[in-house]
Amino acid sequence: MVKLIALYKHPENKEEFDKHYFEIHAPLTAKIPGLQRMKVTRFTGSPMGGEGEYYLMCEMYYANHEAMKAGMKSPEGKASGKDAMSFAGNLITFMIGEEVDE
Repeated sequence: MVKLIALYKHPENKEEFDKHYFEIHAPLTAKIPGLQRMKVTRFTGSPMGGEGEYYLMCEMYYANHEAMKAGMKSPEGKASGKDAMSFAGNLITFMIGEEVDE
């Protein structure tokens, strides 16, 4: 299992961000071929106090690296990426990971 992780820093206007993210961006992303599951986490704070560096995290699960790459190259993947850059380009960081079970 491979996942593409999107980490979003705190937006200036959280209500506006949430409206776009949940009404436009998430439905676009959910259509990406090969995407098996999408999990969104809104961070509520840091153990050290305060709100922490990140506001939101989206984990997008794929069967393997090939499925993820194919999904990203698809028209749906490109539409999701273009949308992300349009409303959160300065807030977003992407990472790729594999879950490790020990």
